[in-house]
Amino acid sequence: MNRKTLVLPAVAGLLTPVLAACGGTDSGSKSGDAIVVGTTDQFTATKAAPAPLDPAYAYDVGTWNILRQTVQTLMAQPKGEGDPAPEAAESCSFTDSGSERYVCKLRKNLTFANGDPVTAADVKFSIERALRIKADSGVSALLNTIDTIETQGDREVVFHLKTADATFPYKLSTPVAGIVNPKDYDKDKLRDGFDVDGSGPYTLQADVKNNAITSITFTKNPSYKGNVTVKNDAVELRSFKDADAMGTALNKGDIDVMTRTMSPAQIQKLDAGSDDNADLVDMPGLEIRYLAFNTDAPSVKSKAVRQAMAQIINRGELVSKVYGTQAEPLYSLVPATVTGHSNSFFNKYGNPSVDKAKNSLAKAGITTPVKLTLHYTTDHYGSATKQEFEILQQQLNDSGLFDVSIQGHPWTKFRPAEQKGAYDVYGMGWFPDFPDADNFLAPFLDKDNFLGSPYANSTIQRSLIPQSRREADRLGAAKSLTEIQDMVADDVPVLPLWQGKQYVAARDNITGVSYALNSSSTLQLWELGRGVSG
Repeated sequence: MNRKTLVLPAVAGLLTPVLAACGGTDSGSKSGDAIVVGTTDQFTATKAAPAPLDPAYAYDVGTWNILRQTVQTLMAQPKGEGDPAPEAAESCSFTDSGSERYVCKLRKNLTFANGDPVTAADVKFSIERALRIKADSGVSALLNTIDTIETQGDREVVFHLKTADATFPYKLSTPVAGIVNPKDYDKDKLRDGFDVDGSGPYTLQADVKNNAITSITFTKNPSYKGNVTVKNDAVELRSFKDADAMGTALNKGDIDVMTRTMSPAQIQKLDAGSDDNADLVDMPGLEIRYLAFNTDAPSVKSKAVRQAMAQIINRGELVSKVYGTQAEPLYSLVPATVTGHSNSFFNKYGNPSVDKAKNSLAKAGITTPVKLTLHYTTDHYGSATKQEFEILQQQLNDSGLFDVSIQGHPWTKFRPAEQKGAYDVYGMGWFPDFPDADNFLAPFLDKDNFLGSPYANSTIQRSLIPQSRREADRLGAAKSLTEIQDMVADDVPVLPLWQGKQYVAARDNITGVSYALNSSSTLQLWELGRGVSG
């Protein structure tokens, strides 16, 4: 049997790949034949979101996985564990003791794929553009500690920050800080459609039908200069309507690699060794799922209602029935493997208890049953999402304290409606922008948060988040981070449910699979190659 499961251990919350036979080797030969990678991510241009691939707008793992192949950033996250390293930059560092002045020097002779030189002015243009446009996706909030940007010559960029931010090097590794050519991108508006131009490892050509991408061909950029070694000449990313269709394509040999999102049943089948030609890579993940609340909505405006839901929901049952060993219960927004994690929700609520929930609702004068609709997306987080919400519905309704219905929506409708506050309660997932506790808290709780949530806690925003960012040693930030998590458990603007592993399945002649994803669920297509079948 050729199927092998590659288990990659987590160290300090990050990924340390371990190489194994077949799909785990790093010695693949380069080939002119495109390696075909399947995904269930959908890339659609709509009236509400006409520019899904603009770095100043894109803010989900699918679109970021496209941008990371094509648009270069000053810094980049490593393929294993560790701090971000210079990428388009030759060097970057804080030049003061207060972590408020950050200087980057570009690589010599850096060019965009079309041959135009990449200059410090282009970096300044790109980042200021994202801040100026301030897209409703909320992605520009990642750069909100920037005060001013100056250039010194063609190669040096100086960032002056409003306040100390030890996480700033990570933020410069995210696609919103991607360097774009002013010839291709307007300074004041988004670039509609699916064209992407940059200085990254690949150039891009998208096949589009009915305003949606069906496949993308990434071709090696011969003028690329950076830390990445590209181990193939081309990769095709093919979008499938669901996990079953993607799995069929892998079985038939139409695709070489299967990525997010596989169904729990597919993963179990591969893990059992049912396919002699496919290898499964199983690695720790930082993906989380949670319920979010429009805290201004009458149905959930009372904290007691949100607390009662936190008291009733049985995460263990939810995970075991839907995901099995592929996920585990989560009692904070911060995953258990990330420095600064605290089990704040378990510390406050303990095991599920209908009696405790009933008492808290009675004390608050809430009439039961509380009528709610839980909204979820049908096509963004995998086919198991519906079953997950059916179990949540059952748990809440069985308590007798809630009258819950559920409603699913395609992502193209779900995300804009959620941002406009159309849903009182809705399910979301989070794949971190970078593997630090700050990135599991600030995007949900800071000003201009990506959910568009009306919840605002001045202590968190003005004191605790800034305090945590002053600590270059992230262990030193634990006190502030724990206080934030405890406040979230008390106010429940969001309700964490579970954190999951991440998986890649590949034909057994594909190499580099164990590095195809990093700890932030970033696709690293340049690691894939073709070798001899094991």
